[in-house]
Amino acid sequence: MHRRLAAIPLALTSVLALAACGSGSSAKTDTASGLAKAGVITTCTHLPYPPFQSEQGGKVVGFDVDVVDRAAKDLGVKQAFLDTPFENFKTGAFLNTRQCDVAAAGITITDERKKNVDFSEPYFDATQALLVKKGSSIANLAGAKGHKIGAQTQTTGEEFATKQGLDPVSFESSDALLNGLRTGQVEAVITDYPVVAGWLKKPDLAAEFEVKDNLNTSEQYGIMVRKGNTKLVAALNKAIAEMKADGSYKASYEKWIGPYVPATTATSATK
Repeated sequence: MHRRLAAIPLALTSVLALAACGSGSSAKTDTASGLAKAGVITTCTHLPYPPFQSEQGGKVVGFDVDVVDRAAKDLGVKQAFLDTPFENFKTGAFLNTRQCDVAAAGITITDERKKNVDFSEPYFDATQALLVKKGSSIANLAGAKGHKIGAQTQTTGEEFATKQGLDPVSFESSDALLNGLRTGQVEAVITDYPVVAGWLKKPDLAAEFEVKDNLNTSEQYGIMVRKGNTKLVAALNKAIAEMKADGSYKASYEKWIGPYVPATTATSATK
């Protein structure tokens, strides 16, 4: 079942008006920065999706939030959020109707998605992880065949699992995916390694689960914008470059995700 479109209850109430007016809005457009509404950069995301986006203390925080916040700071605007089903990122519908300016949710750059939206430069190299309960007989990806595997719907993890012949059970959100593993609905899950790393930073989860395979799928994340919005793409690329140059990218990574596992050390996904 798909989640109903819902605005995140933040102090920035302007996002509510933006979500309501959509492409027919009469709100003033910030033509200098390519934003749909002056003073606000509105991010479509899919909550919860830690460590990239999640709610803490009534605020949306995470690694992707830090990246877009840097672009917002450079543009002299504030970031607001709109929660949308993950499958909408494939079509770019909320971007191209200007309900959102960017979409960020650990989104892999793919040729299929690029037909409908534009992307920033890659800002994150990602792998997929195979997560199981401790004591599981599943030792690696090859050993997962014949077992019930879970993945989040409409994600590259789900696509990868399907290509491996695993016939994954689909879950609407990352929280539901983890709960499916915890409750025995599935015996293992395949999802983005950074998501798993974020889970395992919590002592109770680290005591219950373990990674059995870190799979190099050669994925890179990018931030989506509507087709042709070159000004906003340039602003995002500038922010990403600045963060990598001044150390704030590394600091944000370590805050939200933990130790970096290079893709080159992961198991080949072609096996």
